[in-house]
Amino acid sequence: MTNQATTPPTRGQSRIRLWLAILLTLSAAGTGIYFLQGTTAPDKKAERGAKSKRFGQDDDAPAVVSVATARNGDFPVYLNALGTVTAVRTVTVKPRVDGELVKVYFSEGQPVKAGDLLAEIDPRPFQVQLQQAQGQLQRDEALLKNAELDQARYQTLLEQDSIAAQQTVTQESLVKQYRGSVEMDKAQVDNAKLQLSYAKVTAPIAGRVGLRQIDQGNIVRASDAAGLVVITQTQPINIVFTLAEDQLPEVAKHYRSGKDIGVEAYDRSGKTKLADGKLMALDNQIDPTTGTIKLKAQFDNREQTLFANQFVNVKMHLDTLRGVTQIPAAALQHDAQGPFVFIVDGENVAHLRRIEPGPSNDEKIAVPAALAAGEALIVNGSDRVKDGSKVDVAERDGQAVAAPANPNPPEGEAGKRRRRG
Repeated sequence: MTNQATTPPTRGQSRIRLWLAILLTLSAAGTGIYFLQGTTAPDKKAERGAKSKRFGQDDDAPAVVSVATARNGDFPVYLNALGTVTAVRTVTVKPRVDGELVKVYFSEGQPVKAGDLLAEIDPRPFQVQLQQAQGQLQRDEALLKNAELDQARYQTLLEQDSIAAQQTVTQESLVKQYRGSVEMDKAQVDNAKLQLSYAKVTAPIAGRVGLRQIDQGNIVRASDAAGLVVITQTQPINIVFTLAEDQLPEVAKHYRSGKDIGVEAYDRSGKTKLADGKLMALDNQIDPTTGTIKLKAQFDNREQTLFANQFVNVKMHLDTLRGVTQIPAAALQHDAQGPFVFIVDGENVAHLRRIEPGPSNDEKIAVPAALAAGEALIVNGSDRVKDGSKVDVAERDGQAVAAPANPNPPEGEAGKRRRRG
C-alpha cells in the first residue's frame, strides 16, 4: 500500500477553529458567573436586611406620624390680595407770583394743617404796586367828586335857564366816566392786595410735607414745574387692591348690603399688621387683560404706618362661618380623585376619607361636612401611610406622645423610638 500525504489546514479553517474556541470559553465563563450569583444572592439579601434592621429601617414597622385634632368654632373668611397705598390728595405747592424766596417756615417731613404758612416771597414789589393802585384810586375819586359838584351846579343853572342844556349833558357824561375810572382803580387795588397775599405761601391741604425742592434765596416763578414742596394727605389714606373677577359676585353681595366690610393691611412679609380700615368703593369695570377688578379701602392711619405708594398685603374680612369644623392645612392632600385626609382612630389605624374643603385662613381650612370635631388627622409622615394601615403616633397637637411600654420591641421600632426620644 502506498502512504497518502496529510493535507495541512488552510488559513480560513484555522481562523474558524479559533473563533469556535473563543465562543466556547465565553459560554463556559457566563455559565459559571450565573451559578455563582444564584448561590450568593440570598446571602446579600440577608445582609441588606440585617443592615436595615441595624439602622432602624424596618419596612414592616408602622409609619411614625404626627396628628392634629379637628376643632369646631367660628371661622372668619378672608380674601387675600396685593395692594398699593394711595394718598387721598397730593398737592405740589407752587408759587403764584415771581420773586425771591426770602423765608422757609416748614421742616421736611413735618405734618401741616390747611392754611399753615410754608414760605414767603419778597413782598416789597407787591407793596409798591398796591401803593400805586391806591394813589390812582384817590386821584380819580377826587376828580369824580369835583365833577359831581359841577354837575349839581350846572343843574341849578339849567333850571334858571342860565346855561345851555348841552353843557349839562356833557357834565353828566364826565361824572360817569370818572365813576368808571374809580371802579377800575378799586379793582387794581384789590388785585395788588391779592398779589401781595400770594407772597405768603400757605398749605392748601392738611397732610405731611415732603422734601424741599428749592432753598431760600432762590428766585421762584409761578411757571416752575417742580414747585416748592409736595404735600400728601395721610389721614385718612387709601389702599387700592385687585381681586379676581370670580370673587366679585360675593364681594358685591356684601357691599350692597350696606354693612361695613373690614380690610386689614399687612407689611410685605404678610406677618405684621399695619392698619385696619374698611372697603370704600368698587371699580365700575373689570380689566379684560388680567381678569381682575380694582377695589379701594380707606384707613384712618392714626399711627402713620402707611405711606403713599407703599406695597402691602391686604386681607378683606368678607364673612364669618359659625360653628364649622376646622382642620390644619397640612392635613389636606390631593390625588387623582380629589382632596382627602387620613383619620387616625383609637386603635392607631389610618383611614382615608374624601372631603370637600371650604375657605382657608391662617393655615386653617374650614370643612363644612364629612368631618367631626375631635377627630385626629395626620399632618406629618403620611408618605408611608395607606388606607387601613397601622401608624405610630409620635406627636399630637404639637406635643410629643410617649412610646408604649414593650419589653421586647422589634429592633427597627426600637430604633425609631430612640430617634423620637
